Amino acid sequence: MKLLFTTQGENWASPMDPRFGRTQMALVYDETTNQLKVLSNSGKDDAQGAGLKMAANVLKANIDVIITGNGAGEKAIKVLENSSVKLFVGAGEMCVQEAYEAYKKGALAQQL
Repeated sequence: MKLLFTTQGENWASPMDPRFGRTQMALVYDETTNQLKVLSNSGKDDAQGAGLKMAANVLKANIDVIITGNGAGEKAIKVLENSSVKLFVGAGEMCVQEAYEAYKKGALAQQL
C-alpha cells in the first residue's frame, strides 16, 4: 500500500502541512518496500487548480491513502472520488511519523 503525506519536509520527523493542493511537498511511503520518497507539488503556487494538479499527481503515483490536515477542496474531491483513494484528515499539527501512527490506530477522520 502507498500512503501520501502532505508535509513541509522530506523525512518522518517533518511537520505535516495541513494543506492538500498547496502543500509544500508530499512524501510517499510504500509499505511493501518500506521506502519513503518525495513527490513534487509543482502546482502549489498556481493561482487556480493547485488541488486538481495534486489530485492528478496522486492518481499518477497510484496512491492508496492520503493523509493530510484540512482535507482536499471540492474540485479535487470530485477527481479523487472516482478512484479507490482514501483520504484522511486531522493530521495538520503532527509530524509525519505521528500522522502515520494515528492513521494506523484509526484516529484520523476519513474525508473520502
